[in-house]
Amino acid sequence: MQRSQEIPIHMQRTGFDPVPELSSLRQHDGIIRITSGFGLDTWLITRYADVRSVLSDWGSFSNTMQAGIQESEAPEPGDDTSAVLGTLNLLASDPPEHTRLRRTIAPEFTARRLRRLEPRITGIVNDHLDVLERSGEPGDLVPAFTSPIPVLVICELLGVPHEDREDFQKRTDGFLDITTSNAERAALQAESHAYMAKLVARNRVEPGDGLLGRLVSRHGTELDNAELVGLASLLLLAGAETTSNMLALGMFALLRHPEQLDVLRRDPELVDAAIEELLRWLSIVHNTTAKVATRQVQIAGRTINAGDLVMCSLPAANRDPDFVVRPDELDITRPASRHVAFGHGPHHCIGAPLARLQMRIALPALLGRFPGLRLAAEPEFRSGYLTHGLDSLPVMW
Repeated sequence: MQRSQEIPIHMQRTGFDPVPELSSLRQHDGIIRITSGFGLDTWLITRYADVRSVLSDWGSFSNTMQAGIQESEAPEPGDDTSAVLGTLNLLASDPPEHTRLRRTIAPEFTARRLRRLEPRITGIVNDHLDVLERSGEPGDLVPAFTSPIPVLVICELLGVPHEDREDFQKRTDGFLDITTSNAERAALQAESHAYMAKLVARNRVEPGDGLLGRLVSRHGTELDNAELVGLASLLLLAGAETTSNMLALGMFALLRHPEQLDVLRRDPELVDAAIEELLRWLSIVHNTTAKVATRQVQIAGRTINAGDLVMCSLPAANRDPDFVVRPDELDITRPASRHVAFGHGPHHCIGAPLARLQMRIALPALLGRFPGLRLAAEPEFRSGYLTHGLDSLPVMW
């Protein structure tokens, strides 16, 4: 079985890069009908200007997705998890409901709140560097460093007990693998939501000092349990997986571009610019969630009818030559760009500041601990996942 034939064009990569066919599509048509990784017929938008337009216009492109959900993927009537699985959360709601939910959680991602978390992130990073150093070379950065750190950070944020974190990672990996069957994926999602429901119930009785406890204390009468579960599950699923892959691919990209790594080593103050360029160039999230057109609209000369599904290709948009010069080159000295790696508009990733903070701490710490860091073998890219990443990153130092 050829996995590449099963993976939609917008999820295919050639190493770090989107496949040439996606770039050709952006150049010539800009839009195409595809079958998504979940088997839904949808329009795929590829040009930067069109992507920003779609993501800004929630009135024309709804995130509720009600028109596109297949009955076979929905929970059975009467299933105890159906209310939770179907609850509105930040990804599956529009203003004003989305505004209400986002307002409750946004203060947790302000610079002031994240500064309180910074010492703990630094501690987690240093602990894993200590273990990696003691284990000796060669080492694999994915299981030893880039994968566990974001999970621990998000779990610290939420107040997830240490003994529960390994099981969560396994559920996350299975759910994000599109080669997993619909039934298996639904079961993993149900398990995850059931666990988060227990954690929310625990915080209802005795609010902890994590994010869930603070939400219960401040917005307990405004947010019901299903909404709390939806918010917590989204942060875990989206925050841990994406940051893990950004750390791994970002480090690999720098090792593959030694001239860029040398620039960063000579001028550590470029770390923020390097992170933004890596976010743009890698664009590890293949696409936005599918949106439903609420009215007939024109995009790239094509007519999208009300009820049609629409997705945006983030890698194609961030590599658009009409957006940035030399888009396929990695250049950490490039002036800051308004990339869409975290999306755009009302649904811009609320956890973006936390992801940036983890990269700002982890990458310099890794390079500082191992100044001679280099590849020990050819890494393995992950295929078939909703985010681009690596299965391994073998290194020596």
